[in-house]
Amino acid sequence: MTTPAVPAASGLDTRVRVLIVEDSDDQRLLLRRYFERAGCDVRVAPSAEEAITAYGIVTPDLAVIDLVLPGMDGWELAVRLGADNPECVIAITSVLNTEDYPTGHHSLPKPVTGANVRQILTDFVPKWNAA
Repeated sequence: MTTPAVPAASGLDTRVRVLIVEDSDDQRLLLRRYFERAGCDVRVAPSAEEAITAYGIVTPDLAVIDLVLPGMDGWELAVRLGADNPECVIAITSVLNTEDYPTGHHSLPKPVTGANVRQILTDFVPKWNAA
């Protein structure tokens, strides 16, 4: 289920918007907590199809996409999201070896830690400011 979009007050919310696409409840919750602790506005989707709906409502600054998803897989979603929102940073997460990840995207291999999350924000999302 996608997290409902909440309109930000005009110009007041400068937090990084993150979309997490992960079919595992535990992994989705863990990733959500790490990004929320980093001060991000987080939306989650358990499938690519729900992610497409979510980013149609609120464009994320960063999308974290699991490669193995029910229905449309993470590879196809990454291509589609990149075409629809070229400014969105895409980080691939999976238990696969990083050599098996699609090229052209950043990686966030599992198991993900809070330090990994802060590093990807620091390296690839300029508007993130570690307070």
